[in-house]
Amino acid sequence: MSRKMLIAGNWKMNGLGADGGELAKAVAVGSSAVGCDLLICPPATLIYAAGEALSGSRVALGAQDCHAAESGAHTGDVSAEMLADAGCSFVIVGHSERRGDYDESDKIIYAKAQAVHRAGLIAVICVGETETDRDAGLAESVVAGQIGGSLPQNASAANTIIAYEPVWAIGTGRTPTAEDVQIMHSHMRVTVSVSHGCDFGDNVRLLYGGSVKPGNSAELMGLTDVDGALVGGASLVADDFLAIAMQCP
Repeated sequence: MSRKMLIAGNWKMNGLGADGGELAKAVAVGSSAVGCDLLICPPATLIYAAGEALSGSRVALGAQDCHAAESGAHTGDVSAEMLADAGCSFVIVGHSERRGDYDESDKIIYAKAQAVHRAGLIAVICVGETETDRDAGLAESVVAGQIGGSLPQNASAANTIIAYEPVWAIGTGRTPTAEDVQIMHSHMRVTVSVSHGCDFGDNVRLLYGGSVKPGNSAELMGLTDVDGALVGGASLVADDFLAIAMQCP
């Protein structure tokens, strides 16, 4: 299969004013030396500045979340249509920090992913087990359940990406072994092939996230069923983010 690698940066709740624009500009300038697809997802306050900095570059712009509704009385929320209007082409949904901090269920994430598709954008659907789940031998069943509950039936490889982020590895400096990552990604590919067909399973891009850094990215990006990375802390340093992208085969 010819799935093009994608390195996506999730800036989370970081960045003020000009700093965000400068970081996006540095990524845009360095992107010419990178062969894979690149995406940055700044906080909502920096989407406009980042979009201006990325104008004319090959780096895509995304958001970190959206509301399921197109509009309405939802104070503090932003719709997928608003994000499209602001220049985004991707939206992350179901990140473990949203699942955990805001008790977002698979049903909510399913609705948000549908909203992303409704707006003509690409959904990056996050899944991943806790340390307790893994220690209990439930990692694969938990991830399969999240995929089953969060992935819209009309999802396609063109409008959907799935990112596996073991909760216990996010921001901790810990990562699963390369063998563990490959086993989980292979399991995910089989899971979606059964639920959505082999064409979807063969072509959907599966990202790995969880303390991805320049020092461990080469091994992770070289795995058969890993099609890129969802990068957290390292995406806040342009040189580190680009160094990870340079490791893509």
